[in-house]
Amino acid sequence: MGKIANEELLQKLSEKFSGQVVQTGADFGLLTVETTREIITEVLTYLKTDAALQFIFLTDLTAIHYPERENPIGVIYHLHSLATNTRLRVKVYLPIDDLHIPSATILWDGANWMERETYDFFGVIFDGHPDLRRILNVDDMTVFPMRREYPLEDPNRVDKKDYFFGR
Repeated sequence: MGKIANEELLQKLSEKFSGQVVQTGADFGLLTVETTREIITEVLTYLKTDAALQFIFLTDLTAIHYPERENPIGVIYHLHSLATNTRLRVKVYLPIDDLHIPSATILWDGANWMERETYDFFGVIFDGHPDLRRILNVDDMTVFPMRREYPLEDPNRVDKKDYFFGR
């Protein structure tokens, strides 16, 4: 099998999910699509089990925080079809007050630790995860360090005042 063209892959997704999966980019040839949390399990299942697509390898599962967006937390899945050597990025954006999304551990066992890390750093709650708890930070930590919720600099620093530099 040869590599699947982005247009063909997008067409297959559009036919199957009729407008619920939309393209958001194709940077460096990597197709990026966006969908909703309500159908993410169906989309991932289709991508993994379809005989023509065979996205059987979950390369990465992570999140990103865009504070200026309406739905600021994005959960990102990087998939790889080893049969066709095709890669795909799937994104789901969530509101900050409802960070629940279905777990991908029912499809890939390797999603277990990736989801724990995403929970640990971004606070995304993966419904149905077998053991969702902190993995890298201390258990009693109450914040999620990868969210952009803090000022970039300490406002109390005195070594960066303008009068130190003749301004």
